[in-house]
Amino acid sequence: MSTFLQVFLRSLETGGVYALAALGIIIIFRTSNITHFAQGSMGMFNTFVVATLVANAKLPLWLATLCGLCTAIILGCLVDFVIIRRTKRVSPVAKQIITLGLIMVFVGLAPMIFGVDPMKLPRFIESGDLNIFGAHLTYNGLFNMVLGVVLMLALFYVLQKTKMGIAIRTTASNEAVARLMGVPTRNVTLFAWALAACLGCLAGVMIAPTTSVTPNVMDAVQVNALIACVLGGFQTFYGPVLGAYIIAVGTNLLSFYVNSTWGAQLMYLLVLVFIVFRPQGLVGKKFIKKV
Repeated sequence: MSTFLQVFLRSLETGGVYALAALGIIIIFRTSNITHFAQGSMGMFNTFVVATLVANAKLPLWLATLCGLCTAIILGCLVDFVIIRRTKRVSPVAKQIITLGLIMVFVGLAPMIFGVDPMKLPRFIESGDLNIFGAHLTYNGLFNMVLGVVLMLALFYVLQKTKMGIAIRTTASNEAVARLMGVPTRNVTLFAWALAACLGCLAGVMIAPTTSVTPNVMDAVQVNALIACVLGGFQTFYGPVLGAYIIAVGTNLLSFYVNSTWGAQLMYLLVLVFIVFRPQGLVGKKFIKKV
């Protein structure tokens, strides 16, 4: 029982990272009608900013993270202002290709600016752990879990209870109608890109201490976040979050109890089988067109 609980608790920590990245992807999809393939690479770039400030400027991690969030906001706004706003008349497929091109831009810029050597990023809480019914959970792991949940609850509150949240949901429902109703859709998409960049930065800072900061640090997070959006459904904001936790828990349980090598692949296969029978995802809505 303690082993199962150990795997489950670590899965919740990983699931929080996937959920933050998935939220960034779904916010961009709902407001800009673009599948944001560059969410991971933008998060990686801003994670390099944080790691550089910690290593070279000797800033504490929390202050470096705040600086990284500032650069994430600037970067997200620049991407929207310089690139995305000029693709209004571009086909949806071309927009996806643009985000794929952004991956190459950030993956190429990162080693040019920050160097080619891997960098280390410390944990927010370096030592200490909890014993929960025989399962060990580090204080940093608990902090990451709580931080992820608090951020997601705060974001859902913003989406449901604030004017900006109403504007985001209106734009997500129908951008043309929202614009006719006086919603500043340009400001909404600008806010969405900045917010997505911040979520990617936080996901990178949370996952980086388990590995090293390299141009590939967010690859697995990006893949699992995209699959979480497919599993949860692109029609809601909370579906991808649910999908992210399911993927994290399922992957770790399959890796531990079935096969340590093929656990992730088995999880992806199960998701594929599920999507065959329910293409709209867990909580997605099925649209029926009448001719």
